[in-house]
Parts: sequence; structure tokens; C-alpha cells
Amino acid sequence: MNISILIDKKRKLEAFGSIPDSLKNNLDDWFSIELTYSSNAIEGNTLTRQETALIIEKGITVGGKSIKEHLEAINHVKAFNWIKDLIKKKHKTITEKDILNIHALILEGIDNLNAGSYRKVKVRIAGSLVVLPNPLKVPNLMEKFIKWLQNNKNLHPVELAAEAHYRLVTIHPFVDGNGRTARLLMNLILMMHGYPPAIIRKKDRLNYINFLEKARLGGSKKDYFKLIAKAIERSLDIYLQALYEKKNNIIFKDNNYRLLKIGELAKKVGESITTIRYWTKEKLLEVTEITKSGYQLYNLNMINRIKQIKKLKKQRYSLKEIKQKLNLK
Repeated sequence: MNISILIDKKRKLEAFGSIPDSLKNNLDDWFSIELTYSSNAIEGNTLTRQETALIIEKGITVGGKSIKEHLEAINHVKAFNWIKDLIKKKHKTITEKDILNIHALILEGIDNLNAGSYRKVKVRIAGSLVVLPNPLKVPNLMEKFIKWLQNNKNLHPVELAAEAHYRLVTIHPFVDGNGRTARLLMNLILMMHGYPPAIIRKKDRLNYINFLEKARLGGSKKDYFKLIAKAIERSLDIYLQALYEKKNNIIFKDNNYRLLKIGELAKKVGESITTIRYWTKEKLLEVTEITKSGYQLYNLNMINRIKQIKKLKKQRYSLKEIKQKLNLK
């Protein structure tokens, strides 16, 4: 896993100093909703981002949606708030009880019988070739997992978080809620070490599932680790962008953060739209979102990316060499 970009961006984030309370609250609220929406959507919850926000922020019941889907949103926020409280208490060592508590909150009111308890039955993943461990082996596997987690604090936190997520979903210790618990565990580790939480987007769901399955069937973990690293990088970018906007007296908006249309981006960097499109096609630039109308939207951090590209082009590097210099694939 190439974590040099993440280390660099975390240093830039730390260079801003303490985050103003008002901005921190805005970011906390945004991540709480986005993380809840995305994590539940991966598991098949049909609530939209807006509906998730209404349930969490206003306690509104959304028509046409099941009680279970409402509880999944409410419970995920409770679990996320619980791990944030752990971090405030300077929690240093993750225990088996911590993982069971996260799971208990995830399934509270949905499946109280199994909430916070290891499975006692065989389970399988629909459509998957992965054979999950026998339930009789789960307690011992979890004991070994906790020891591994506590004995590998020398690993970089990004690597530790990604590997912990992978190992927990591989054990699959619960009847339900394994993915959500594993993603929250991953984020607990990241946040304990000063990283923002990683959000696996709904649109990345198939890649996320396929990359995990590939690794669990004996293949390489490279694609899985890359996906997690990109998720962490996006979160770092959101924090950096918000702090940049605060520094320049721009109001942070929580509606998927500030994004630029291709024309706006081209104007800001003094390049033609054709050039921006070409660099996007060549994967030098990344589109953050595509609207229903087909507009490509870019994160503000692409401005700095373009400055780097232009600087390297002046030094007569080829596009292939620029990609290598910027650690792009």
C-alpha cells in the first residue's frame, strides 16, 4: 500500500493547527450522515442521503421505508458517536469488548438476540465462493484477532486499519452487521491516530465486495488496499478543502462539499475545457461526481493537481512520467 500521499496530506492538515469549533461541528455532522448513508447503502439499505439526514437530524419518519432501515440509520450514528467518545477519552487499546459494543449498537432493536454476540450458526455470503469459518471456531479466531490487533501497533495506522477491517470480515463473527462493524473498527483505528474516517462510497460497492472476495480466495490484496487508501485520501481532501475555505473566508457547505464544474475549474487554472477533459480522460484528473444532467464535478484539490501537472509539463515530462511522479495509476 502506497501511503506516502496520505502521510503528506495528513501533515498538511496538521499544519493548519486546531480546527475551529464551528467548522469541526459542521465536518462532524457531514461525516456522520455520509458515513451512515454509505455504510448502510452498501448493505442494501434503500434510504437516500437526504432521507438519512432527515432521520438523523430531525427524527422524521420517512414514508415507504421500513422500520429496520430507520433503525439502521439511527444505530449507525449511535455506534459512530460511541467510537468518537472512545477517542475523546484517549482510548489506546482496542479490546474484544469494544468490537462487541460496536456490533451491539448496530443491531440494537433490530436483532437483540444476536446484538453484541458471536454467531452460533453457519452463515454464507450470497453469490460468493468464500467459505466462512465454522461458528465453533469464531471465539478462538476472535481471540487471535484481538491479540494480533494489540501486538501490531508498530504498523502504520492506515495499514493496520485496512488489515483489521479485512481480517474481521474474513472471520465474519456475527450473524449480521459484519461489514458495518468492520468499517467502524477501521475508522476507530484511523481516528485514534488523527486520520479522518474513510467512507466507502455506494458507487464503489461492487469493487469493494469484489476486491475483498478476491483477497479472501487467495488473491492479491492490492486492489482492496488501494480502494481503502483512496477513501482515506478523499476524507483528507474534504478536511483540507474545508480548512482552505475557512482560511479564505468561504463558507463550508455540507451538501457534498464544494465542487467545481469543468468550466469553473478551467477558468480558475487558466486552461481550456478541452485540456481539462483530455487530462481527465488520461486519468491525470479525477471527477468527484457526475450530476443527473451529465455535468462532471471536480474537487477543489484538483486545482493544486493541475498546478503540479503544469509545472511538470514545463520540465518536459511526458504524461506517463507525470502520472508516475504524482503516484497516479
